[in-house]
Amino acid sequence: MAANWAPDSWTRHEARQLPTYTDAASLTAATDQLASFPPLVFAGEARNLTASLAEVAAGKAFLLQGGDCAESFAEHSANNIRDTFRVILQMAVVLTYASKLPVVKLGRMAGQFAKPRSTDTETIGGVELPSYRGDNVNDIAFTAASRAPDPQRMIRAYSQSAATLNLLRAFAQGGYANLHQVHRWTHDFMGRSPWSKKYAETADRIGEALEFMAACGIDPETVPQLAQTHFYTSHEALLLQYEQALTRQDSLTGDWYDTSAHFLWIGDRTRFEGSAHVEYLRGIGNPIGIKCGPSLEPDALLRMLDTLNPARIPGRMTLITRYGYDKIEANLPRLVRAVTREGHPVVWSCDPMHGNVVKAANGYKTRPFDRILAEVRGFFAVHRAEGTHAGGIHAEMTGQNVTECTGGAVDVTEQSLADRYHTHCDPRLNASQSLELAFLLAEMLNEEMAERKKVAA
Repeated sequence: MAANWAPDSWTRHEARQLPTYTDAASLTAATDQLASFPPLVFAGEARNLTASLAEVAAGKAFLLQGGDCAESFAEHSANNIRDTFRVILQMAVVLTYASKLPVVKLGRMAGQFAKPRSTDTETIGGVELPSYRGDNVNDIAFTAASRAPDPQRMIRAYSQSAATLNLLRAFAQGGYANLHQVHRWTHDFMGRSPWSKKYAETADRIGEALEFMAACGIDPETVPQLAQTHFYTSHEALLLQYEQALTRQDSLTGDWYDTSAHFLWIGDRTRFEGSAHVEYLRGIGNPIGIKCGPSLEPDALLRMLDTLNPARIPGRMTLITRYGYDKIEANLPRLVRAVTREGHPVVWSCDPMHGNVVKAANGYKTRPFDRILAEVRGFFAVHRAEGTHAGGIHAEMTGQNVTECTGGAVDVTEQSLADRYHTHCDPRLNASQSLELAFLLAEMLNEEMAERKKVAA
């Protein structure tokens, strides 16, 4: 257990990016109610994820983390959950088949409601109102009533997270993830994508392998791993009042866990020395992540790692890099060398989304797909040069047929952004672009594995 730590010790540190609740009694009532609710996830599940991430840190697995930029109350449906889950399954199959590495599947789902903002307010038509901070804080509608932070929204976020988790567990364990269903995971609208055809070819080869295994007596009845999968959830630990209310002490170990998700991360805007968010995360037993951008110096990162993982537990720390396609190869090596020199066991994961936002001529915020792919290539190039494992990808994506990021094999142009631009916050990869990214990742992983074999020989 962390020294001198309690679930509320963050309140004595500097807290940025938190909403201002005007009714203290209403806030207390909401957090007290949350504190009485059952946990959404369990300590043992979080420990299992830490063990799997330790395999990633050791170069023996790969982390696939993806999902919504910001979940919304309005778009909560079984179809949306299923469609994102099935794209993640497709991506994982492509990666596993190509690299022969296990893939740890981690969704930005069942809790990704709070969003950091660059300013506390926004002005439209001369009217200034609080910024939208995610559906568990306020509403995206630009009215004074909608933008007022409402503690009761945390209760609705909990309920939606519970429903989402219930469905995800059913999909993961109830037969939907069965490898014999691999062909059925493809969305109908992806038929015109060349990557959909390549996926179908991969699925055919997997089907042939499964038929051979069945002939040898190996099938889902004898090997449950063929019929089910482990799927974990994650979100940014931003709204600390919510996280504290769902913090529980494990009866087996006595350690504290945030039971709102299996994995939590700290963002670029709340990652600083003396931060309330760092103070909170240092005391929980969950595996955690740190977003690492251009402003992060190697010495500051090392101090952060010493604070968050003093025991150097493998699998506890994931470093999620977010530089931009034109900055990653110049900046990332300094961090990699420092962490390697000090012997911290970490997972290196690439967020190629946040550093590549541009504004289209028609005013839409977008992310060019070629820049996303360029950052991924730069990430792998750095780790290949440093002899470290490019261990994961962190992508904002959806199973819906949206037009939010330009480019890709089924080309989304700036002119077509308005067709299906549905995000509540930042632009997401659609299903076709996500699958295209998976094939690029598979190619990069194959090169890394080949380089490793060459060095070992």
